[in-house]
Amino acid sequence: MSDFINFIRKQGVIGLAVGFILGGAVSKVVSALVEDIINPIIGVVLGRAGSLATATFSIGTVEIFWGHFIGIIIDFIVIAAVVYFGMKFLKLDKLDKKD
Repeated sequence: MSDFINFIRKQGVIGLAVGFILGGAVSKVVSALVEDIINPIIGVVLGRAGSLATATFSIGTVEIFWGHFIGIIIDFIVIAAVVYFGMKFLKLDKLDKKD
């Protein structure tokens, strides 16, 4: 049992678990921001009242849900920006560099 405890301490498993949980929470916040604030604004700008996620166009009998896809792309960009600027703010991008 003590070997297991030492493994957890040395490998930083607790920190990894906390980071994973916080990452999931940040992802939910960013998704809500995109779905509830950014997408409706883009929908208004594009002339589509309501949610951008319901924006479609039809080719014959097939409906293409382009609004949902754009929402997912925006979600990814916002999450990537949060991670990037979070790393810059915490100066984690400079940890491994040899100056």
